[in-house]
Amino acid sequence: MSALQPTLDKPESLTGLSDDEFQALLLEGVSRTFALTIPQLPENLYRPVANAYLLCRIVDTVEDEVSLSPDQKKIFCERFIETVKTGHGANDFAADLSPLLSEQTIPAEHTLIGLTPRVIQITHSFDPQQIEALATCVETMAQGMPIFQAQNLSNGLPTMADMDKYCYYVAGCVGEMLAKLFCHYSPEIAAHRERLLELSVSFGQGLQMTNILKDIWDDASRGVCWLPQDIFDETGFDLSTLTPETDDENFRKGLEHLISIAHGHLRNALTYTQLIPSHETGIRNFCLWALGMAVLTLRKIKQHLDFTQSNQVKITRNSVKATILTTRLTGRSNLLLSLLFNLTSRGLESPDWTYHPQSLKAKSAL
Repeated sequence: MSALQPTLDKPESLTGLSDDEFQALLLEGVSRTFALTIPQLPENLYRPVANAYLLCRIVDTVEDEVSLSPDQKKIFCERFIETVKTGHGANDFAADLSPLLSEQTIPAEHTLIGLTPRVIQITHSFDPQQIEALATCVETMAQGMPIFQAQNLSNGLPTMADMDKYCYYVAGCVGEMLAKLFCHYSPEIAAHRERLLELSVSFGQGLQMTNILKDIWDDASRGVCWLPQDIFDETGFDLSTLTPETDDENFRKGLEHLISIAHGHLRNALTYTQLIPSHETGIRNFCLWALGMAVLTLRKIKQHLDFTQSNQVKITRNSVKATILTTRLTGRSNLLLSLLFNLTSRGLESPDWTYHPQSLKAKSAL
């Protein structure tokens, strides 16, 4: 261990860290939520899942970098896909990308890009099935996200099907990857492989839709809208007129419909979690904490449809602590989990809107 206190603003201090310590420190820098949930996983799952998140975050960093042109983003994404698949080219990738990152990219992500070679080295310490799961996810995400980045998003997405596709590229494919890793870890879990893979796409979409709804006004301030126009056609609202100053009852009716859709996906997330053996408490906690926080966020949005800033519907730290405590107490019982879900999500379904998630087979439709 280096005598230097390891911190992300001193990358050289990370040299002496073990792989787990190294990934934990990077996770803490780029996502406090996942730094909290991923360590709940069993040891044999923690390392590949932590690595997978860092790989996905590298793709996100490329896609979000304002200084890069669409062509540059495409080139860096293609290079990264090849690097993840083969284990080669990480040093050149990091050396070429790092100087191009702007100040709008957070310092922890600057550090992550610079440390790409070590991240990739860890990736290729896994067995072939795990590497394939990670590489497939990265490839899907890196090829799919630019499709939407190249669009004019100021008027929203045309249809709910487009939203399904977007959610698949940024979250559903991650859900599939996690399901594959869980099945690789446990033959008992693998007995439900096909159903888990199907539900995992819906799980990812529920979480992503919750984030989209929470961040509507932050996105609108940047001239971006991820909402589907066809849903709002039914309520009589034109998303091209959406601004941070919008105060329209027809818009709020559309939000209620989307909340109901997200709720349907989160119900599938509960089914997914209940298929995990009850003795796998670490995996269940990993799933339930994300699910619980999403349900509470949707509930706050439903209760405050006139919100104008994301922090108005962000759940409190006490709510996070309560979610953790409650799921630890009930997480082994499918019956109690169903009762808890029904109680906390009451009212999220719109009485005049029934949605049957069609994106469970989203991959085959893309």
